Amino acid sequence: MLPALAMYFESLNPAKISPERLPALNALRGYIQEKIAAHEPINLTFICTHNSRRSHFGQVWAQVAAHAFGLSDVQCFSGGTENTACNPRTIAALERAGVRVVKTTEGENPVYALWYDDEMPPVEAFSKVYDQAPNPVSGFAAIMTCSHAEENCPFIPGAECRLPVMYEDPKAADDSPLETQTYDERCRQIATEMKYVFSDL
Repeated sequence: MLPALAMYFESLNPAKISPERLPALNALRGYIQEKIAAHEPINLTFICTHNSRRSHFGQVWAQVAAHAFGLSDVQCFSGGTENTACNPRTIAALERAGVRVVKTTEGENPVYALWYDDEMPPVEAFSKVYDQAPNPVSGFAAIMTCSHAEENCPFIPGAECRLPVMYEDPKAADDSPLETQTYDERCRQIATEMKYVFSDL
């Protein structure tokens, strides 16, 4: 893992996760444990409305946590009920956490290569609908990270299960004095919870 990212990940303390968060996280742990026991690949697709903030945090931190705990058969994805763009504030928060960011395309929906380890391929971050390539269309867990997507997308074709793991939207702090703090807090919360999910499996 990249040194700055490794220090950040090491500093995360899952013991500080509030008890009311644990049932949803344990459901995700349970799915992963079942796939490990069956020696089956683990595909996780994190879904929010615009695939702009929370779903990207989920995708990146789940991939980082799986790598940190030596789970090589995990592939993490993200998508939305509509596509917009991965918000640059999301990318900036990941960069502050130690992820190496390379913008590989320009335009309204640019693609970012997010490196967490020099020996691993980067996570490709851009906004897409949940069933758009490179996302899987079968054999995956749909992890719903926002209530709007959960309510407005009652059926995810091809998903083996649907797991609500909700987060508050940092968008509420956009263009305010609390913007950076809010994105960093949400980034850290999701990182901590993914560390919990993948630890001791």
